Amino acid sequence: MAGIMKRFGDIMSANLNALLDKAEDPEKMVDQYLRNLESDLGKVKAETAAVMAEETKCKRQLDECNEEIAKMQRYAEKAIVAGNDNDARQFLEKKQQLTSKQDALQKSYDLAHSNAVKMHEMHDKLVKDISDLNARKDAIKAKMAVAKTQERLNKIGNSAAGAQNNMSAFAKMEEKADRMLDQANAMAELNAEKEDDIDSLAAKYDDDGAGSAVDDELAALKAKMGL
Repeated sequence: MAGIMKRFGDIMSANLNALLDKAEDPEKMVDQYLRNLESDLGKVKAETAAVMAEETKCKRQLDECNEEIAKMQRYAEKAIVAGNDNDARQFLEKKQQLTSKQDALQKSYDLAHSNAVKMHEMHDKLVKDISDLNARKDAIKAKMAVAKTQERLNKIGNSAAGAQNNMSAFAKMEEKADRMLDQANAMAELNAEKEDDIDSLAAKYDDDGAGSAVDDELAALKAKMGL
């Protein structure tokens, strides 16, 4: 019994969260602690029942002794009334024997009663504390569930951040490609304008006089027609 209460006291006095930090799987450890305590509670119940049974037995023996003492007192009184002092003396001697026994039975009962009260208080406290631990267990598991969800969100967030970085890098490459294309197009346009200017300039000198001959022929035709 001392071992049970020591183990229970260690768990109750310690920081349960600190104990769980050392566990590979805190959720399983919470359940294991409670299974141990439930098993201990069963032993405490059995011990409490045994102590209470002992109290009941001591109380019954004390009551029976008190009844016998009262009975001897009544018989002694009846014997005196009947004028039988010798009988009355025997009843009173028996009463004295029972009174000595009564003292021992009273001490036994007092001790048994005290033990029963202590065991009952111990039992009730254990039940209450296990109930409290169950409530704390639910809170711990809820916190762990939230923590695990947050861990997953953190991982997703890291992946999203990485994806965002990749998108940003992609956008920069796209912007660079657009800038290079614009520069290439501008250069091509500038080169085309330069070639057109040269071609126009060269055309002035490539004129072979065909235009002047046509004009002369047109003038001759008009003269012939009297125009």
